[in-house]
Amino acid sequence: MKQLEDGRIVLSVLVVDDESLARSRLRTLLADCLHPLAECVGEAENAVQAMHFLQHHAVDVALIDIHMPGLDGLGLVQAMKNQPHPPAVVFVTAHTEHAVQAFELDVLDYLTKPVRRERLQAALHKAERLMQLQQASQPMGMPEEVVVLHDRGRTERLPLREVIYFKAEMKYITVCTASRCAILDGALNDLEAQYKADFIRIHRNALVAKRALRVLLKHWNAEDGESWTVQLHGTPDQLTVSRRQLAHVRELLGQG
Repeated sequence: MKQLEDGRIVLSVLVVDDESLARSRLRTLLADCLHPLAECVGEAENAVQAMHFLQHHAVDVALIDIHMPGLDGLGLVQAMKNQPHPPAVVFVTAHTEHAVQAFELDVLDYLTKPVRRERLQAALHKAERLMQLQQASQPMGMPEEVVVLHDRGRTERLPLREVIYFKAEMKYITVCTASRCAILDGALNDLEAQYKADFIRIHRNALVAKRALRVLLKHWNAEDGESWTVQLHGTPDQLTVSRRQLAHVRELLGQG
């Protein structure tokens, strides 16, 4: 959950449904929701794709179909309970017979297709209220980590969980999220020491969020020989991996 400068709340949403038309309709409905606003940050056709996405992205709400090939929506919610910070779950299904079983899993809401925007908006409002209560009960000694940006007399607190990578560029550092890049004062070595639990140094000029690592790619040319880059979730950018850090990156990707 993020808050805009005008005070409005934006919820990040994952849509899980094996039917592309159903996912498309939910994206359209989410774009029309206003109180709170909602952003579809990802889609999945099945439970395996959904779990992979959630391992690399923080999501506020998951809209989940129940009847899907392989592990169904009920099984997916059971599996999600093992995650450190599972999203709030809203089932979106054409079937009503699973409602009792669904609420036994402590899901937030149960919507039947075809979904009306007003009904989806009400479910998102429940999610907003739940997260506000959770934030209010958070221990005072555990504030959310932020990166402080200064630009033309304006100061902004950027949540660390939104950062995909830091990259040293000449005399400054670029900090990139899924939606933009900004300039940050400081040294990459200091950032590495401060955020070593969540970020990995992949090159002398780059720190990458561990959760954002997606694919390690090998390249070859006659002049330079073998080289490596990583693809990251949330951005089309590919960053170079140094030989020194190659083994560590492989290990985090489960290729060690």
